[in-house]
Amino acid sequence: MSFTNAPVTRTLVLGLVTLSIAASLLDVKHYFYISVGTHIWRYRQLWRIFTYQICYTNSSEVLFAAMALYNMRAIEQLWGSRKYASFVAVTSLLTAVIPPFLLTVLLRPLSFGVFDFLPAGPTPILFAIVAQYHAIVPHTYKYKVALSTGAPATLESAGLTFSDKSTRYLLAFQLALFQWPGSLLGAAVGWVVGYLWRNEMLPGALAQWRVPGWVVGIRSQKRSGEFEGLQRRLEGESGSSTGMAPRIQTMAQGEPNRRRTMGQQLMDEVRGAF
Repeated sequence: MSFTNAPVTRTLVLGLVTLSIAASLLDVKHYFYISVGTHIWRYRQLWRIFTYQICYTNSSEVLFAAMALYNMRAIEQLWGSRKYASFVAVTSLLTAVIPPFLLTVLLRPLSFGVFDFLPAGPTPILFAIVAQYHAIVPHTYKYKVALSTGAPATLESAGLTFSDKSTRYLLAFQLALFQWPGSLLGAAVGWVVGYLWRNEMLPGALAQWRVPGWVVGIRSQKRSGEFEGLQRRLEGESGSSTGMAPRIQTMAQGEPNRRRTMGQQLMDEVRGAF
């Protein structure tokens, strides 16, 4: 149980916890939520659209979000860090714009100003990841919770069936209900964006875009090509040097195996003495 092969998930969890604690200690939590009537219409603080997902404003949401991200690190391990980081970046941009736009243009006017609040936190991004987890990762086992206390008459008796993935969904579902209806709006938008990204229904430039390799510690193609060229050259040199041994052995074997007579051996010893 670790962040093995999941550096992006580790960064997300540590960054979320650190920024949430810093916002609390520095008493700046009031900068990380959106009230349409006050922040958008009156003071024109449009920058809040790009900051409200940076951190949560209470410890319960931080705990549930960190646990949910950690439990869904399998997505990064299956995709690779570069694709996962690209997915998080694209969904962060889309979910930063769409929920405030829907709240400002559609939901607030229809609710006569009652629906005005969008809470802080990356709940939309988290639910985009949940959509991928639901589609990609299979369940290991299922279990049923009986609705009655008596012994079941048949295997198909009344009850609720869950899988081992249910606890992951429960963590995310809690985040969607913490500060509803605003948090529920963000969760719904995040799920839809994740579904559209998976089914390649977003514009091609967004679906195919990837972060630079150095962001996730991948060497550039140029340096990789230089390394491969050097490796091939070294292999060629080692191959040519090792190829000399069979040639020398063949030449030695090709020479006639001459035997020296006793007289030639005595003459050689006499020459050596003088």
